[in-house]
Amino acid sequence: MLLPDVTDSVLKTIGRTPVVQLKRLAPAGGADVFVKLEYFNPTGSYKDRMALAMIEGAEARGALRPGMRVVEYTGGSTGSSLAMVCAVKGYQFEPLSSDAFAREKIQTMEAFGAHVEIVPSDGGKVTPALFDRFRERIASMKDEPGTFWTDQFHNADALNGYRDIGVELLNQLESIDVFCGAVGTAGMLVGVSRALKAGGSRARIVALEPTGSPVLTTGRAGAHRVEGTAAGFVPPHLTPADYDEARAIDEDEAREVARRLAREEGIFAGVSTGLNVLAACQLARELGPGQRVATVAVDSGLKYLAGDLFSASVRPG
Repeated sequence: MLLPDVTDSVLKTIGRTPVVQLKRLAPAGGADVFVKLEYFNPTGSYKDRMALAMIEGAEARGALRPGMRVVEYTGGSTGSSLAMVCAVKGYQFEPLSSDAFAREKIQTMEAFGAHVEIVPSDGGKVTPALFDRFRERIASMKDEPGTFWTDQFHNADALNGYRDIGVELLNQLESIDVFCGAVGTAGMLVGVSRALKAGGSRARIVALEPTGSPVLTTGRAGAHRVEGTAAGFVPPHLTPADYDEARAIDEDEAREVARRLAREEGIFAGVSTGLNVLAACQLARELGPGQRVATVAVDSGLKYLAGDLFSASVRPG
């Protein structure tokens, strides 16, 4: 018999993450800014929600059965989450990743037992050409016998996984005036948007992307270094009904906000979180007092220590 605070699987610890109100980074005289700390999930990322939903959805349909392998192309956070879920459930996971992404993420996948195949990037940048290579390689892998491709850019189960972020936010904050979030697969933004609407919220939904690849705002794809975002095309999950506005956010400023989050708020997260919070603070300044802006801390800063985000060369003084 388990004790009340003991569970029999790490998968049952996914979700129910806390929310913190920013005190030092939020603009004076602006709206309140709230950040949901998704790095409290087991692998330090909100991708755990999506990974579990995709695997269990496939199991329920009979598309994934014992003895099969799972494949996906990934910047590393989705891969880490899938590797963890597959480890618990006993599936072999064989992801495609790249040298454009943090080495720690690749090592995390390997630590969970994944067999990672590296697809070369163009000078360490996330580019549309890299995703072309991913799609070409996965096309040959997915049709091999005994293989299930999670296909995160098209898998509707992902939206079910992310939906609970919106449900939890409504329970935690009661009212939200604006929710903003960076778009990669767009699963998180769409899942939250639909949950907020279903819960009766009239929150404005703002989709975010780095200025280096402003597909949503200008139709132009380009190179950037905000992992997990801006794949160079409009993701299939994202429909006009799911968001009210798109904004391109400066990557260098987002990096500085990520560093300030750690130094001033004690929130240790990566560049996409910096992008989310930068946009949330901009929106808070526009809205003024008495309003609430919410966003998410996507993943843990522990995944970025080997790169230049927190290196000595960028520290103040």
